[in-house]
Amino acid sequence: MSEYNKMPLLMDLSRKDKFGVSLSDIDVPLSELPESSLLREDIQLPELSQLDVVRYFTNLSQMNYSIDTQFYPLGSCTMKYNPKINDQLASLKGFSNIHPLIEESLVQGSLELMFNLQSYLSNISGMTATSLSTMAGAQGELAGVLMIKAFHEKQSTSSKRNVILIPDSAHGTNPASASMAGFSVKSIPSDQNGNMDIDVLKENANENLAGIMLTLPSTLGLFDNQIVDICNIVHEAGGLVYGDGANMNAWMGQTKLGDLGFDVIHINLHKTFSTPHGGGGPGSGPVCVNDTLLNYLPGPVVQRNSNVYEFVEMPDTIGHLGAFHGNFGVLVRAYCYIRALGKEGIPEVSKNAVMNANYIMNKLKHAYDIGFDNRSICMHEVVFTARKQKQNGVKGLDIAKRLLDYGYHAPTMYFPLIVDEALMVEPTESESKNTLDKFIDAMLQIADECENNSELLHEAPHNTPVQRLDEALAARQPNLKWSTK
Repeated sequence: MSEYNKMPLLMDLSRKDKFGVSLSDIDVPLSELPESSLLREDIQLPELSQLDVVRYFTNLSQMNYSIDTQFYPLGSCTMKYNPKINDQLASLKGFSNIHPLIEESLVQGSLELMFNLQSYLSNISGMTATSLSTMAGAQGELAGVLMIKAFHEKQSTSSKRNVILIPDSAHGTNPASASMAGFSVKSIPSDQNGNMDIDVLKENANENLAGIMLTLPSTLGLFDNQIVDICNIVHEAGGLVYGDGANMNAWMGQTKLGDLGFDVIHINLHKTFSTPHGGGGPGSGPVCVNDTLLNYLPGPVVQRNSNVYEFVEMPDTIGHLGAFHGNFGVLVRAYCYIRALGKEGIPEVSKNAVMNANYIMNKLKHAYDIGFDNRSICMHEVVFTARKQKQNGVKGLDIAKRLLDYGYHAPTMYFPLIVDEALMVEPTESESKNTLDKFIDAMLQIADECENNSELLHEAPHNTPVQRLDEALAARQPNLKWSTK
């Protein structure tokens, strides 16, 4: 090994920056440093070659699970493939280098993109207008219920209309958003078919009703075929209908929520319209409204006057929910995705999402029970239950852990809460039949292990760098200490 490769990885104190200053030029007397910051002994840095360091970090990176390497059977914010070209386009200097406070006259191209995207999303959802300013799905929810609140306040009925109804299969953020907006929340149970219990809805459609929050399709992966009646019941009682559009990839191009009776919805651009969502971000949750809530949209909204684009505030706006104009990089990606797909391509996305989920459901329904097995067709995701496997002492958690050994990310577990031992699988529209078949084979092998070698699952995973952890203990008593030992 050369002397160069044996050198410890130390900072070069003599190296000068662009101003001609090096760290060695900065003279700080030791007497001015606090005693606690002084070294008690020499630093023992390891002597490693560059090649060893490169291999170490390269091997670490290969342990990362990524959509570029494997399939996510995850019923969450759809870990689907997103075209790399959209990332490249969003990184163009004309988009990425503009300052959010720059004069509107100097960024007419960017404002035109936002204006067109507003129009596209309004058209796809069947709504009148859209605001792009909300920067996450949960923030879109909050914007929706705040607009409902502002509407009732203007009608002078806010003191009486203080209840939001939410199905028991809803996303967990729905009741949180309603509560943050100052509403009381009441849960509506699901019936034996996985739909909302419409009789219970009618009992609660009274003078206290402010609105209802619905996810369509629901988190059960089901389309409630009573939806038009539900919207009519709420409207007749004087309430408004909010739609959680997180599952839009199941219906875009096939139907429009505005035509079904929804007053406001949010859309997860980071799910349906081409932005990687690993690590919790970045996100974007535009809100689309009908004529009833048009004047309450959060600002700013882009409008066109003659051939000039400008930001405006709506007359009764609920205000700004974030800095500046939303997550612009995500907006660029969504715009590119919609333009690339076009009027013909968008319906194909939802068709493929539903087809893939139903393919998995039908291939596995004999090995795993379905959450609501009296429904022959699911939408974009299928909710299995490990009830059958539980009879052999195997839980949904064991199946999810064992799936890691087969090289797959775990599915969403124990959600929705109304399905015992739930395993939610969302294959997305971008996966091939070959990929789905390999996943199905792994799930069938695991089902066989549940019957014939259940102990194997109790100790899974076996092949991962980290073996099974006690998640409950780790959450309650996290070990945050780091040691070289």
